[in-house]
Amino acid sequence: MTQWYARMADIPGIGFAGSPDVDRSRLPGAHVRPEQERGSRYLFWPTPDGGTSSSPAHGRAFADTRDMTADRLVRWVWEGVELPGIPSDYHFLLQNAVKQLWSQRRRAPEGLRFVEGFAALDLGLAEAAPYAVAVDEQDLSKGFARLTSVEIWMKLLAAEGALHDASAVSRRATRFGDAYRDQDLDAKLAALEAESQLP
Repeated sequence: MTQWYARMADIPGIGFAGSPDVDRSRLPGAHVRPEQERGSRYLFWPTPDGGTSSSPAHGRAFADTRDMTADRLVRWVWEGVELPGIPSDYHFLLQNAVKQLWSQRRRAPEGLRFVEGFAALDLGLAEAAPYAVAVDEQDLSKGFARLTSVEIWMKLLAAEGALHDASAVSRRATRFGDAYRDQDLDAKLAALEAESQLP
């Protein structure tokens, strides 16, 4: 059976209390509940026109946000994680926002402060519900999809000189593949530690 949640904060172990300044009761789709036919693992979400296989959070994750300002996109995400969905919906919502905010960093640098927060939520989501980022959610041994949000977060931390923080993120993320092991980062940290030992 596909596991769905009324909001991302309901996922056990995620450690996320909920979005700031969002009134869920006013969000369209916040009170939609899916149906599931017996013997099927697919959810059916009622809509005014009938129904869809896409949750309200999925609709947010895959909407065309290219023309949104950074502030509007951030609000879109905070509202989106308060909508019903499955964990992969929240992953794509967060990851797509991180990619867009990162790509707009020169034009809209104010969005950078949310890159770290959204990427941290995405990694926490992956740790709490690994099947959300699995190649095959029924068989985690087949590996995991690329966590672009985490790669961007590590770049941002390294660029800011927060090498220990970047290394901590790298260590957490290696659970999802060796691609997050950064040998250059390890070398820089080793050099810094060697310098600190000098008389």
